[in-house]
Amino acid sequence: MANRLSKIVTRTGDNGSTGLADGTRVEKYCARIHAIGNIDELNSHLGVLLAEAVPDDVRDLLLHVQHDLFDLGGALAYPAAQFTEDKLLHMDTAIAHYNADLPPLKEFILPGGTRAAAQCHVARTVARRAERDFAALAQLETAPQYALPYLNRLSDLLFVLCRVLNRAMGQEETLWQRC
Repeated sequence: MANRLSKIVTRTGDNGSTGLADGTRVEKYCARIHAIGNIDELNSHLGVLLAEAVPDDVRDLLLHVQHDLFDLGGALAYPAAQFTEDKLLHMDTAIAHYNADLPPLKEFILPGGTRAAAQCHVARTVARRAERDFAALAQLETAPQYALPYLNRLSDLLFVLCRVLNRAMGQEETLWQRC
């Protein structure tokens, strides 16, 4: 890896700008930095989820996703970098695998259940926000090709994993009831 952080406090961002990996300076409120921040926040929420007891296969999958999200943040920080289609294909495979054994939903479910599933729901909503902000970025400037569908699928995967985590702990889903 070419860039290692040897100095954390640089003071170069004190004026409201930040540097991309290619040396370009941008305002901290620009769409690209919003997208990077959402990806970082999502990755942090997955880290909190991984502090909970989750099945080993789900843990391995979420660690893989964390690496993907780091790659995506890097692709956003270095605009010439690629975010490859194989990440999207891996996501599709994981969704199909974990959804296969779940009973079909006849009604919406409320976020919650076990602590791990509830944290997974939080991560899912952050993934949706990251997706929306990424879509806005993609309208303004060049963005990594497979990132938007990846984020869309990631929120789907997290929803499926919420159900998987609740089921693994014997927790019933709470179905939405019209008032």
